Amino acid sequence: MKKSLVKYPFLTKEVEIYEQDNGHKIVLAHKESGMVNISSWVKTGSINENDQNNGISHFLEHLMFKGTHKHKAGEFDKILESRGGIVNAATWKDYTFYYVTLPKGENNENFYTAIELHADMMTDPVIPDYEMGAPFDVNDKNVTDKRERHVVIEEIRMRKDQPWTKVYNATNNAMYTNHPYKRDVIGTPEIISKVSQQEVMNYYRTFYSPKNVTTIIVGDFDSNDILDRVVKAFNWGERPEPPVRNILPDRPVEKTVYIENEAAINSSFMMFGFLGVPAKDLKNLIALEMLAIILGEGTSSRLYVNLIENSKEHIFNVIDAECYPFRDGSNFFIQANFNPEYKDKAIELVKAEIEKLKEDISEKEINKAKKKLKSRFACDVETVSDIGETIGYYMTVCDDLSLAEEYLPACESIDGNFLTETAKKYLNIDNAVISVLIPQSL
Repeated sequence: MKKSLVKYPFLTKEVEIYEQDNGHKIVLAHKESGMVNISSWVKTGSINENDQNNGISHFLEHLMFKGTHKHKAGEFDKILESRGGIVNAATWKDYTFYYVTLPKGENNENFYTAIELHADMMTDPVIPDYEMGAPFDVNDKNVTDKRERHVVIEEIRMRKDQPWTKVYNATNNAMYTNHPYKRDVIGTPEIISKVSQQEVMNYYRTFYSPKNVTTIIVGDFDSNDILDRVVKAFNWGERPEPPVRNILPDRPVEKTVYIENEAAINSSFMMFGFLGVPAKDLKNLIALEMLAIILGEGTSSRLYVNLIENSKEHIFNVIDAECYPFRDGSNFFIQANFNPEYKDKAIELVKAEIEKLKEDISEKEINKAKKKLKSRFACDVETVSDIGETIGYYMTVCDDLSLAEEYLPACESIDGNFLTETAKKYLNIDNAVISVLIPQSL
């Protein structure tokens, strides 16, 4: 077993990383607390899906809680929640992760139980047909089955009725040509209603390979004891090697793409989308995060002050900016809710604010953005759950936990010239997708 150490900021001990011969990585992070966090991060999400199985990663996430050969459906949650545990999971484009946060218990009793149950769920899910629900015609209004297939489909339908989801999906799809990131993580009712138990199990065995999994333990514990227990609990048996990824990042659009859709709404929604740098490109990613803060985070941001607070006309109700990091390239979004009467003007005002960002950024704005990012980074080591999630991101999306050690120095090194050059390079209007959702015509 290979061992490496990382000096993780604000933690009193180095983080230990162990890689077993089968590729399964185990990360031990020490945080003085009566709570412990156990999580497993799998390098699969919508990035490994296609038009025929889009949404299978998220569906599988739900089905992983439906029992093992040792524990029937519901038993896992019941045992851990009765001991004060929080049990959950999430699926995104680059990963799916499962976690348990709970008090250690007397003599680590709860802790040891959680390790055993978590490992059992990750390595031996049953996913029985009767828990999935039978395949059905999604257009059949007479189907009343309430099992997991229908739970997920209802979740999809509720989400897709939301205006922000509509404008995001239109933007996201147009930003990519071939890359799987173009698909919605949650999938479609048509696919989820038909996917078979065998397809789900094949997907599980293909991508839930030990080489694709990192298990992270955060808390106050004896490393040798916990490492030994985790190694013994995770019995992977014979698993195939995960497929080698051969996905090329997409290039940004070369000419502004404008999309306009209608919906049964009273106000309008807008999103500008740009492709940015991969998550591993730390300094440029931090620069994009700083630009998002300066441009559109909070009531002191440029977009809020210039387009809402100091505007003589009531055009915008909400406007902000965000940067989402991904393995194969980040997304930079500007999103707004605005008065439909001012559609063209609203678009031009946002374009103008983007152009101003490339001309000059004050030291005050830079320092404010740095302070926010540093504070956010420090807050992410306040709890065992936050630490587990941050380590999971670096291990899974970036393949490099040492980037956490480099984050604060990289942030401090960024100056105004670097920021304006980053804005010029990645926030070019020619490379933007602009999606607008307006009220339906009468």
